[in-house]
Amino acid sequence: MADYTLITANRNYSSWSLRPWLLMTALGIPFENRIEPFAAMSNYDAFRAFSPTGQVPVLIDGDRTIWDSLGIVLYLAERHDGIWPADEAARAFAMSGVAEMHGGFGALRNQAPMNVGVRTEPVVPDAALAKDLQRIEELFTQGLAQFGGPFLAGPAFTALDAFFAPVAYRVRTFGLDIGKGQAWVDHMLALPAMQQWEAEALAETWREPGHEQELGVAGQVTRDFRAS
Repeated sequence: MADYTLITANRNYSSWSLRPWLLMTALGIPFENRIEPFAAMSNYDAFRAFSPTGQVPVLIDGDRTIWDSLGIVLYLAERHDGIWPADEAARAFAMSGVAEMHGGFGALRNQAPMNVGVRTEPVVPDAALAKDLQRIEELFTQGLAQFGGPFLAGPAFTALDAFFAPVAYRVRTFGLDIGKGQAWVDHMLALPAMQQWEAEALAETWREPGHEQELGVAGQVTRDFRAS
């Protein structure tokens, strides 16, 4: 029986939910998954029943509640191997990259919201989004070259890959160009845990108006693979 319960939201939309779910799934850390879908423009009051911030993801471990994707990763890293790379230089790179993603890339988040099951016309980035994409390409290229790939900090999947995983879906959905970083995107999209997440996303029939409106502003939808 799983020791943990991980509370997440819609597979199509919830990039923050994807991070710890993917990390625990890919590393074989047992957990019970509880989905609390986005049901309204604001879910704060409903989510406050289980989350002190009114947001997901949340990890329940016995009588402990651990909130925020970064908090969850740090908590798990004290209890499980493989969260961070074993190599010290790779570990420092991974920790820095996770922190950078957690606190940055606002243009990418706002202009290319995660929606796993759709494709749009290729988005032409403005200056802010172009800056984010350039930095992502730089970081991916550095990690792959310095640590040998195929993951960002070496041969093994770690928290760094989990934190940037939503980028893979965003790049595909909006036709974004991240240059040599595309090799990592292709590798991640083929990862069994990512394919499991995507299959669940395509099976969802939930639609949340706020997220759908964000998608409409971001790009012209050309294909929608989600269940009706």
